[in-house]
Amino acid sequence: MRLPLAVDAGKLGTCAVMDITWKPLRTHDLPRGRLPASAFAFPAERKEPLTDAAHVRSAVARFAQVTDVSDGDRAQAFANIKAAAAYYGVTVGAKSWHDLVG
Repeated sequence: MRLPLAVDAGKLGTCAVMDITWKPLRTHDLPRGRLPASAFAFPAERKEPLTDAAHVRSAVARFAQVTDVSDGDRAQAFANIKAAAAYYGVTVGAKSWHDLVG
């Protein structure tokens, strides 16, 4: 699933469109080390797996604790979290990743 998500241009400095890289897993019994990058909110860093509703809620709660990532990485992760939340029926009240880092 690759759906465009508009990102607040004022926060990134330029107008950007993020592609959702998250994809639901067909099997949920894989150990974390064997999960594809598309299963993570931060796919390049393999941080915050989004494998079920509980993990989506955890990713939202821990979003601000993720370190060593760029604003672009955070925008990408937020798009992935929103996609996974919609798939698993989790409500995310934040409108932007900035709402999660306080």
